[in-house]
Amino acid sequence: MRTELSFSNLAGVETELLAIVAADTQTDKGPDAKPKPVLLIADAAVKAAVSVVLASGEYKAGANETLLLHAPAGLAAKRLLLVGVGKLAKVTVHSVRNAAGTAVRFTKPRGIRELTFALPEGEALPMGPSARAAIEGVLVGDFDPDTYRSDRKDQSVQLFRLAVAANADKEAVEAAFGEGAIVGESQNFARELVNEPGNKLTPTILGQRAAAMAAQVGLKADVYSTEKLHGLKMGAFWSVSQGSEEPPALIVLRYEPEGVKDGPVLGLVGKGITFDTGGISIKPSDSMEKMKYDMAGGAAMLGAMRAIALLKPKVRVIGIVCAAENMPDGKAQKPGDVQTAMSGKTIEIINTDAEGRLVLADGLAYARQLGATHLIDAATLTGAISVALGKVNAGAFSNDDEAYEKFERALRVSGEKFWRMPLDEEYAELIKSDIGDIKNTGGRYGGASTAAEFLKVFAEETPWIHLDIAGMAWVDDARPYIAKGPSGIAVRSILEWVRNY
Repeated sequence: MRTELSFSNLAGVETELLAIVAADTQTDKGPDAKPKPVLLIADAAVKAAVSVVLASGEYKAGANETLLLHAPAGLAAKRLLLVGVGKLAKVTVHSVRNAAGTAVRFTKPRGIRELTFALPEGEALPMGPSARAAIEGVLVGDFDPDTYRSDRKDQSVQLFRLAVAANADKEAVEAAFGEGAIVGESQNFARELVNEPGNKLTPTILGQRAAAMAAQVGLKADVYSTEKLHGLKMGAFWSVSQGSEEPPALIVLRYEPEGVKDGPVLGLVGKGITFDTGGISIKPSDSMEKMKYDMAGGAAMLGAMRAIALLKPKVRVIGIVCAAENMPDGKAQKPGDVQTAMSGKTIEIINTDAEGRLVLADGLAYARQLGATHLIDAATLTGAISVALGKVNAGAFSNDDEAYEKFERALRVSGEKFWRMPLDEEYAELIKSDIGDIKNTGGRYGGASTAAEFLKVFAEETPWIHLDIAGMAWVDDARPYIAKGPSGIAVRSILEWVRNY
């Protein structure tokens, strides 16, 4: 996709499709209240072109609601698309992100390969953040998961133009637009990895792709395997790997900005299970094909590291992805086994399908050994988080309020939805083992919190955040602004958390 900015009069923009954002200004809540849609742009010619349809009442400007007009009177554009953002009082820059994604996905089945999106105006929509959100939304919306279809047709938008009011701060908008492009591309990089099937993305191949990305953006990269795990005494990580013919990969990326020698070192640790059968505690066959997505936490860390390298925040960052397959062959670990983690803690294996916390246990310990002063991990860790929060919020846990406050600030920029979940001594009691230090499951109830308590053991006193993205890493049904398939969740939030340091 070629992207560009246009600081010009909307009426004169020659384009295949001009997309305009509309909002509902109706504030009454009575049974007779009707929507009052208005355009969030000031151009008089565009307003005149849609005045009749807005007055008709057939278009309500609901969130992501669209209406297409051909040959709009008085405009150079061949088509005019209205994209709704819902109630004006609730509009934010995140509404712009979804509206832009909706516009680009609207073009795909119609063979429209050129799109101009008019940046909306309003007190709640500062130009810079809105421009960043718009290009993020377009890039995320342009992604399709049909990588291996033999009849695949390229439906991507070839030219995207963001039309901005001529009186805007051009320098600020240009900077935000460039930043948004990096973030959107990095989120899509993570989605491309998550979308790959297990036979096309083994732990070894994931390591190769991570190293290739690192070379492109200027990160230092090391990819290790079995011998390194044994040398580091990563018994928890290795225990997951031992049942597979595919060797594990310990992926380590380093971002070291020039002139930064002191201050925090942020450790980003991702679960990279490239396929998860459950091991000896094998999963039901129904929907097991989705278990290629079990490395979405690792992919999020790789996407975030890509964006960090290109946006260059003044803080040192270490990214670690623990990649393995969880398979049930004759060498696989068994329920009842006891494993010794890198930290020296002993773990009773209750369920071999609770493997993500095992690889993360050694990943967190290794990040601390490499000098990380603050930790964040991401994983498709538990089905329990989906039971608790549904497909609306991902879960977040933390042992440090200051670190989590920075993450909450990050969410205000990223627009992603996370909900802080509880950690408590009562949950920690549920994972105490009779034969070892801890066990890898705490029973049916409170599963997301007991899993987090397990990881907390290996974070120790280091400020730490755990993101359980199991319910949000895969979009089961396409939405107006994003295709069915991998979401790339957490890339934007992790990036902004890092930038807050």
